[in-house]
Amino acid sequence: MDKKRRNFLKIAGISTLAGLGATTGLGRLVGGAQSAVAATEEAATAEHGNAIEQNAGDTPCVNRYGMLIDVRKFREDLSLGERVVRACHLEHNVPNIPVKKDEIKWIWMTHYENAFPEQPHLYLDQTNVEFQLPILCNHCDNPPCVRVCPTKATFRDANGVVIMDFHRCIGCRFCMAACPYGSRSFNWSDPRPFLDDATMNKDFPTRTRGVVEKCNFCTERTRLGLQPACVEACGDTKAIVFGNLNDPDSEIRQMLKQHHTVQRNPSLGTFPSVFYIV
Repeated sequence: MDKKRRNFLKIAGISTLAGLGATTGLGRLVGGAQSAVAATEEAATAEHGNAIEQNAGDTPCVNRYGMLIDVRKFREDLSLGERVVRACHLEHNVPNIPVKKDEIKWIWMTHYENAFPEQPHLYLDQTNVEFQLPILCNHCDNPPCVRVCPTKATFRDANGVVIMDFHRCIGCRFCMAACPYGSRSFNWSDPRPFLDDATMNKDFPTRTRGVVEKCNFCTERTRLGLQPACVEACGDTKAIVFGNLNDPDSEIRQMLKQHHTVQRNPSLGTFPSVFYIV
C-alpha cells in the first residue's frame, strides 16, 4: 500500500474515532445508524421508478444491461461452469493465486444454499444439493458499493454497469463491506506474478497490490458489439443470455417473460440485474 493510501486510511480512522467520541453511548450510535440505513433502503425502494436517472449522482442510464443464467443448462453440462470461469478470468487477467484466502474471483461456481442464503429450504431437492451454479457481481440498479466509495473508483456507467477504476482505488475496501453479495476481491499481494505470460490478455490492464476488482460485464467487449466472454463460452446453449433490460423486445426480456426467475437477496432493495432460472 503506497503513501497516499496509508494517509487516507489514517484520516478515515481519525474521523471515525472522532465520530465515536462525539456520541454519548455506543447503543445510541448503533441504533441511529441502523435507523438511517433502514430509512435509506425504504426511500430507495419507494423511488426505484426513478433510480435509473437518479442513482447516487451517477451517470443517467441509457440502457440497463442484465444477465439471465439458466442453471438447468449448467446441470446438464458440467463442463459449462469451468468454461465460463476460465473464459472470464483469461479475458481479464485474473490471477490464479493458490492461497484460498487471497484468491481473486470475477465469476465462480457455488452451491445453491451459498448463492441464495435468504431462501432457506429445510429439505432442499437433491439436484440443487449436488450441482453448482455461477455467481458474479449483480450490477445492481441501486448499488450500495457506489454510494460508499470515497474516490468514485467504483461507479455506474450509462449502461447500468457497475465498473471499477483501478487507478482511483485506494484499497479502503468500503465497497467490499457494502456489497451484500461478496462479489468483490481484494489484492492482498501483487497479482502479476500469478499470471501466465503465454495466456495474458495484453489488451486488458493488470492490477496491483491493494486494489479491489470484480466482474465488469465485459464492457471492453460490449462496447465493440461483442458478447461478454462468459456468454460466448456457452456457445449456442443459451445457458447465459445478456442484453438490455430497458428494451422490451430484447432477447433477455422475452426470456424473462417466459420463465420464472429468482434474484439474489432482492429484499435488500439493491435491484440486481442478474436473474436465475433454477
